[in-house]
Amino acid sequence: MTPKYSARKTHGTQTVLLSLALGFAALTPILLQFTNPAPVAGQTPPATTPQSSAAPAPAAAQASATGFEGTWQGTLHVGQDLRIVTKISKADAGGYKAVFYSIDQGGQPLPIDKTVVDGSSITLTLNLISGKYEGKLSADGNTIAGTWTQGGNPLPLPLARATPATEWSIPTPPPPVPPMAADANPNFEVATIKPSKPGAQGKGFTFRGGHFMTFNTDLNDMIAFAYGLHPKQIIGAPDWFGTDLFDIEAKPDAEGRPSMKQMSTMSQKLLEDRFQLKFHHEKRELPVYTIGVAAGGPKMTKTTSAPTDTPAFFFRALGDLTVRNQNMTDFAQWMQNGVMDRPVVDQTGLTDRYDFQLKWTPDESQFAAFRSVGAVVPPPTDSATAPPGLYTAITEQLGLKMGPAKVPVDVIVIDHAEKPSAN
Repeated sequence: MTPKYSARKTHGTQTVLLSLALGFAALTPILLQFTNPAPVAGQTPPATTPQSSAAPAPAAAQASATGFEGTWQGTLHVGQDLRIVTKISKADAGGYKAVFYSIDQGGQPLPIDKTVVDGSSITLTLNLISGKYEGKLSADGNTIAGTWTQGGNPLPLPLARATPATEWSIPTPPPPVPPMAADANPNFEVATIKPSKPGAQGKGFTFRGGHFMTFNTDLNDMIAFAYGLHPKQIIGAPDWFGTDLFDIEAKPDAEGRPSMKQMSTMSQKLLEDRFQLKFHHEKRELPVYTIGVAAGGPKMTKTTSAPTDTPAFFFRALGDLTVRNQNMTDFAQWMQNGVMDRPVVDQTGLTDRYDFQLKWTPDESQFAAFRSVGAVVPPPTDSATAPPGLYTAITEQLGLKMGPAKVPVDVIVIDHAEKPSAN
């Protein structure tokens, strides 16, 4: 498991996370994400049962007959022990299908995108978190010696076939939080603002357990989040806007899961109340990046999610992005918030919502907002397997084009602001 540079907003636990990590977005909690795991030295998979010329025992015979079908479980050691359960069954169209559970991380089901069985070997691919499990079935059919890979070095993950008597209990996920009424105009009835812990890594915004929270966020971050702006669209800000870091916890005065628009509205009111923020709007011509449609048209997949379902924008590593249920305006906003060094303007004319992955090799102009909280852009590499730069990747993988331009955009000019009032 690689460090998770994630951007996610989770509805139900709605999260906009950037954990050394970074990001903004929305999703059900992502399983199997770990920060800076250390390889486990000297770990070996369980020994398989020796074969003999004698007839197999009934249990072994049954396991051989079912092949990979069944419930498998094992422990992944990544600085902490995480119990993993994999349920494998026959697919309606033939072959196999599978579901993963990380039961020490909540136990939400994580469907496998692709299950490939070749003799006694199995490969399970999870595109959502860029994960892959590769294993080999023992001769008696009761264990799988395998490894889990998620962006970094493979880690041992031996699995044993579970029986009703031995299988681990999978936690029941909490019920989804219903949406806040669409016509609600919520306020934060209680809000606590504290200086962030010195040296903490990552930054983010989240809505979890009925509370809106930020961590390691400066005022530029908060204004950008509340008003959908890039920090370069904030004019006349004092230096402390970009240096003083805050953790915020606030409870809305309305029940339910707020929409992104409602979260933005509440954040705007918080800035006005607790930071005494006052500004005015202007139009200025600024350097930006524009996103358009490349020759040949878009290559992205239209989402099957409902418009009211939670969107997602998160990184498995810098330059390894997953997007779910977002339109191009959303995509442009999150790219300017989390990645780019100037505003990003959507000029595609596309109105559909899409699911896609984008992998590129970042450069030093990108992810600048997170360097002060732990993110490090890897140095350039000559590796033949390295992804292309962003502008090539976005055309080859998404059928879009992106490049610099200078256009009139909305800016806010700061008239007054104060450091936050006491809690």
